[in-house]
Amino acid sequence: MLQQIASFYNGIDPLLNIVSIASVRDDRVLFSDLSFSLQPGQVLIIEGRNGSGKTTLLRMLCGLRYPDEGEILWQDRPIETLKNQYYEQFSYVGHLDGVKRELTPVENLRVTAAMTYSSGINEDSALAQVGLQGFEDVAAQQLSAGQRKRVALARLLISDCPLWILDEAFTALDRDGVKILEGLIEKHINNNGMVIMTSHQDISLPAERLVKVSL
Repeated sequence: MLQQIASFYNGIDPLLNIVSIASVRDDRVLFSDLSFSLQPGQVLIIEGRNGSGKTTLLRMLCGLRYPDEGEILWQDRPIETLKNQYYEQFSYVGHLDGVKRELTPVENLRVTAAMTYSSGINEDSALAQVGLQGFEDVAAQQLSAGQRKRVALARLLISDCPLWILDEAFTALDRDGVKILEGLIEKHINNNGMVIMTSHQDISLPAERLVKVSL
C-alpha cells in the first residue's frame, strides 16, 4: 500500500520510478504490484513489520537483486542498463556500519572520498557535522557503536550523491545522534536531494516532504 503524504515539487518529473515490482522468497510473496516515485526534495519512508521485505526492497533499489516482476527506472531508464551510471548517484548506509575498525574516522572517510565524486566537504568538516570533533584520529575499534554509526553517516556528506538509501539509520544513535541525522536529511532535501529509508520511529520533517510506503 502506498501512502503519498504530499508532492512538494509539483510539475517536476520524478527521478526514480518503481513500476509494479514484486518480490518472491521461498515461494512466499513479500510484495507485489508495488509502484511509487520519488522527486527531488522528498523523503520516502518504507514501513512494515519484520520480514515484510523492507531490506529486500532496499537491495533492489541498490541494484543488488532484481525484482521478480516490474521495473526500477532512474530518469526513465532501467537501472540494470545504467550500471555504474546509476550506482554513482546514491550513497548507502545499512544495518552494518561498514566502518573499517583498524582505521581512524578520518582514514575511513578518505577511503570513501577516493571512490566517489567529492561533495567538496572535507573529512574534518564532515566529522564535525556528525558530532565527532576530537575523535578524528582515534581508531574506530575504540569507538562505541553509536560513534561508528556517525562515521558511516559522515560518508554521506563526503560523497556528491543526490540519493541517500538508509536502512534503519537511527539504530545505535542516541537522542543527539537522531537529531543530527534528521538535520542532515533536512539539509539534503533542501538542496534537492532525495532520501529513501526504513525506520521504526517517526522522523521530524515537514509532512509535505514525506512519501510513505507500507509493505
